[in-house]
Amino acid sequence: MKRDRVEEIAELLDKRGKLTLEQLDDYFPHVSQMTLRRDLYQLEQEGRIIRVRGGAMSVKEVQKVSGEPYAKKTAIHTDEKIKIAQKAARLIDENTSLFVDGGTTSLYLAKEMPDINIHVFTNGLAVAIEIAQKKNVHLTMLGGQVMKDNLSTASPVAKSYFDNTNFELAIISASAFTPENGFSCASQVEADLLKMTRKKAKSMYMMLDSSKIGKIMPYTFARLEDIDVLITDDNFPQDLKDKFTARNIVVM
Repeated sequence: MKRDRVEEIAELLDKRGKLTLEQLDDYFPHVSQMTLRRDLYQLEQEGRIIRVRGGAMSVKEVQKVSGEPYAKKTAIHTDEKIKIAQKAARLIDENTSLFVDGGTTSLYLAKEMPDINIHVFTNGLAVAIEIAQKKNVHLTMLGGQVMKDNLSTASPVAKSYFDNTNFELAIISASAFTPENGFSCASQVEADLLKMTRKKAKSMYMMLDSSKIGKIMPYTFARLEDIDVLITDDNFPQDLKDKFTARNIVVM
């Protein structure tokens, strides 16, 4: 009986793309929200859906936009990414201009971002598609070579573009971090782009879930002293938090 319901939820999500818990209530009026949440958790563990705030979306729907590698990364450490995204979203004020990168945590930020009068620059294709659904957010997509693994664009000529644009804030998600090597990513051209955003913005907020600690990617784009705020999850080690706060970095 339970498995039939779980399969029905999966089929509904594949058909609709995304459903809220309230919509699932309508489909299953005799099932409690707690039970529906457990069903969604089970489907997420099976890699068939991605839980988002207030509901869930089908992995197949994400793959339509992002391709399989990005969709798989989006489904990993979901709870941590959602909590980090919610914290970051609360820091965005009206009339702000900001840059958001194309990482999977940034995709959750795009979902949580308030629909207010702000201007967002991004190099993330999936991030841009999500933000484009908001009525009041002004969106600019950076051009360049598409990196298929993370569906982001980057280009050596981005510097000339940034010379003529202005944003106060950069909110970046790192792929890896160690205190010695800083924040790093897999692509040289992406690292160069993120370095430019770091220099352009007045403030830099780093989103980093605890699973990225101790990992090293080939190209460092920022170090501890380059950021103003670290946004992380509850599993982030206290001794590492102390390293950030010792440099007057706000840890959330």
